[in-house]
Amino acid sequence: MGLTKQYLRYGPAALFGLVASARGNAAFVALRGERGRCVAVPACEHVFVWDTRKGEKVLILKGLKHEVSCLCPSPDGLHLAVGYEDGSIRVFSLVSGEANVTFNGHKAAVTALKYDHLGGRLVSGSKDTDVIVWDVINESGLYRLKGHKDAITQVLFLKRNLLVTSGKDTLVKWWDLDTHHCFKTLVGHRTEVWGLALVSEEKRLITGTADSELRVWDITYIQEIKDPDEPESKKSKGSALGADENTEEDETLELDESPEDRLLTCSKVGSIMREGRDRVVTLATDQTGKILACHGTDAVLEVFSVLSEEEVQKKLEKKTKKAKKKAKQKSEEQPEGTVELSLQEEIQRVANVRASAKIKSFDLTLFPKGELKIVLLLQNNIIESYNLNLSAQVPQAVRTSKITIGGHRSDVRTLAFSSDNIAILSAAAESVKIWNRSTLQCIRTMECDYALCSLFVPGDRQVIVGTKTGKLQLYDLASGSLMETLAAHDGAVWSIALSPDQHGFVTGGADKCVKFWEFELVKDESSIQKRLSMKQMRILQLDEDVLCVRYSPNQKLLAVSLLDCTVKIFYTDTLKFFLSLYGHKLPVLCMDISYDGTLIATGSADRNVKIWGLDFGDCHRSLFAHDDSVMHLQFVAKSHLFFTAGKDNKIKQWDADKFEHIQTLEGHHQEVWCLALSPNGDYVVSASHDKSLRLWERTREPLILEEEREMQREAEYEESVAKEEQPVVAGETQGETGLAGKKTIETIKAAERIMEAIELYREEMVKLQEHKAICKAAGKEVPLPVNPILHAYGNITPSAYVLEVFKKVKSSELEESLLVLPFSYVPDLLKLFSEHIHLGSEVELLCRALIFLLKIHFGQITSNHMLVSVIENLKKTTISRVSEARDVLGFNMAGLQYLKREIEAKDEVKFFADATDRFEEKRRKRKKKEKMVLAVV
Repeated sequence: MGLTKQYLRYGPAALFGLVASARGNAAFVALRGERGRCVAVPACEHVFVWDTRKGEKVLILKGLKHEVSCLCPSPDGLHLAVGYEDGSIRVFSLVSGEANVTFNGHKAAVTALKYDHLGGRLVSGSKDTDVIVWDVINESGLYRLKGHKDAITQVLFLKRNLLVTSGKDTLVKWWDLDTHHCFKTLVGHRTEVWGLALVSEEKRLITGTADSELRVWDITYIQEIKDPDEPESKKSKGSALGADENTEEDETLELDESPEDRLLTCSKVGSIMREGRDRVVTLATDQTGKILACHGTDAVLEVFSVLSEEEVQKKLEKKTKKAKKKAKQKSEEQPEGTVELSLQEEIQRVANVRASAKIKSFDLTLFPKGELKIVLLLQNNIIESYNLNLSAQVPQAVRTSKITIGGHRSDVRTLAFSSDNIAILSAAAESVKIWNRSTLQCIRTMECDYALCSLFVPGDRQVIVGTKTGKLQLYDLASGSLMETLAAHDGAVWSIALSPDQHGFVTGGADKCVKFWEFELVKDESSIQKRLSMKQMRILQLDEDVLCVRYSPNQKLLAVSLLDCTVKIFYTDTLKFFLSLYGHKLPVLCMDISYDGTLIATGSADRNVKIWGLDFGDCHRSLFAHDDSVMHLQFVAKSHLFFTAGKDNKIKQWDADKFEHIQTLEGHHQEVWCLALSPNGDYVVSASHDKSLRLWERTREPLILEEEREMQREAEYEESVAKEEQPVVAGETQGETGLAGKKTIETIKAAERIMEAIELYREEMVKLQEHKAICKAAGKEVPLPVNPILHAYGNITPSAYVLEVFKKVKSSELEESLLVLPFSYVPDLLKLFSEHIHLGSEVELLCRALIFLLKIHFGQITSNHMLVSVIENLKKTTISRVSEARDVLGFNMAGLQYLKREIEAKDEVKFFADATDRFEEKRRKRKKKEKMVLAVV
């Protein structure tokens, strides 16, 4: 048997260069009890928590592999719910940074998340058109609500146990959470509803769509309709509005008056006009509902103030007095009840906040003294914070902080490693950054033109950048200054390569030229010392645009990739043509030559990598490398292994001798533009369209190809399981509601563990019967052999082992695990449930499982005569044990409420003292103000 070639695995080391991903939303979080300072933002698969005052990262909530799509902090500020692109939801503790709970229910990206006002329930909306309500405390799904025909855009809880949802299907739906059905649908929108907000103590709904109107709806609850004291002044609003109101539209606002209006009525009262002409991207209020803000696809955030009922009443009284005074002056009688506030007076425009780039999302927090803090997540990898003083005469937004240094504003198009493996260069459309590889801190930022290629000058004290405008820019790293700019090419400089003798370099551009340069020292006019410069030596004119250039290690040959899909090899000294490598269907975007000069690998836009011999130019092998264009290719130092990066978000490692795919580095969520290997081959750094830079490290772990293929097959199987049709529950109609969970590989594994435990229980029962028979025949006690599994659990009984396995099933996966369990295991389970419930162990868990099993297997259980006695027994024991548990809970609740009252009674004096101090302070301020006014008069 021949020796197998051993490879070492590359693993993810770090993610850097990213301030925030534009895919999800930003949210203020209270760390250490301080509000309005820390903000949570999505960062690819992780969540970063930034301190906006210091501009530092204070916490990283680590995700698995899917990108974050939605964030929602809990009302108590201790947890953060995070929705992902694959439809999963994880609830993180902001104290420990660990994920406590995972919910799997959606088949597509989570687009909306919201907690109820107590934080006990969480509702999620997704691109799969479903809305799911989750029980956060019990860590399980409650129910799935179906009704929307397109992606959900917003979900909101109402305190009256109602839910309102909006979708891209132009509908706003109202759900009764007691009966789990949709009782009302607003159909007055002609385009997608992108945002919802509840204001005025949940008596008013504001919707944002694809036009410049914010539609305002009055909500009247049924109790208020029956109340004769309810004023009807609000019902005729909107007539005095300047906004466009379509009578044709109003005719279709409400569906089916009679049965649906038993809970509430919802009628349109008018519109507020936005300044933006495009669609609403985000529409939200602060926690109090006093401030409303929205933004479109531009850089302006529009902030509105919503008047409270008291403020509306005061304003109305003022307006009535004015009207009466006017009527007296004209000596006319003003008829009563005609004075009313317009919608624009109730919802007033406060200010417009103009950001430095397009806004992707925002969050607000209002402080008691009228200070509004706003955080904006921008499209170009920036977080900005603004303060708005609402008590000022003309409120103006003041920018308090801007987090930018952690990343580039646009995609990184070129990367390079220094010769000592310590520094990493990354360059984008606006800047060049130098990073320390070990600390991942940005140590230099220098402005540049649109960069396409780069290299470190030997000695690592200067860097050269080739730009889209055809310039070569030379930077000094010590001072961070631009030393020299040369107009090198008439078109873009697509490629740059350092010569092996390190005396110069070669560039290839869109002007069909290859230019040879040498380093030289020139006298600087401003100082006595000489400085580094570049001098053009030779030009090689070609027939097509040059896309990539590479030297062979002995500097004898120069490889040039052209736009005509060929690679031409020239002698470096005479520039005579040597070989032409043709075979690619599309242009070769990247290539590299191995350390010994025997092989050249080329990567093309046709998704293939070809490996050629440099002696005769013969193609050794063509490999289908990526599902999209191959963007970058580089050999590992002193080996025939090479890495490729593709537009399919993947980085792959290959063996050029055996023509084998070794491993795939998955992590980036969008196209990978470029990568760079460290000179010692221990590190790979890659840059992607998702704005992130990722560092990969060579570990000491050996990689066996067969195991790698097996792991790949397992991953594919797990993905296929998630895409399978969900099991149907017998007797359940395909209506508005359904089970919250979904079938995953975890639920299948949990069901298998339960089946194995029941089989072990059956075997042990058979063994016990046989053992009794043996003892009876022998007339003496014979020791029973102990099962090793039961021994590992501390010599527990088989029935106790089944309960242990049940307890280990995640609460959120219990129903789905029982759903895939075959019925043949159910009779044994019911007998075990009867035994454990009688003993009073895990009553809540077992009752939940029992009720679910009875629901899904009702027909088979009732028709099985063997189970009649078991069900009768369960009926008695379950009712008695549940009532006992309820009594204990009731007693504990009463005790806690008593303790609460005791504590409040002790602190009552203190509360009153605080209130008196505040009252005195207000009175002093008022007197001071009055004195100032008198002095002015």
